[in-house]
Amino acid sequence: MTYGEDASRIRTGTAPRAMATMRNLAIGLMRQAGWTNISAAIDHYRSHPEYATAMLDLTT
Repeated sequence: MTYGEDASRIRTGTAPRAMATMRNLAIGLMRQAGWTNISAAIDHYRSHPEYATAMLDLTT
């Protein structure tokens, strides 16, 4: 429950499945970047969003 899934208010239509896909994509990218502790990775990227955009080759 790294992303607070239980507290999510998204419950109708295809939105829950889309959100689960986005969470799984983010976790997969963090694992591909070498992180084994996803919670630590989330804290890291939350504190340094420029690293996340650099990893995705995006500009802010």
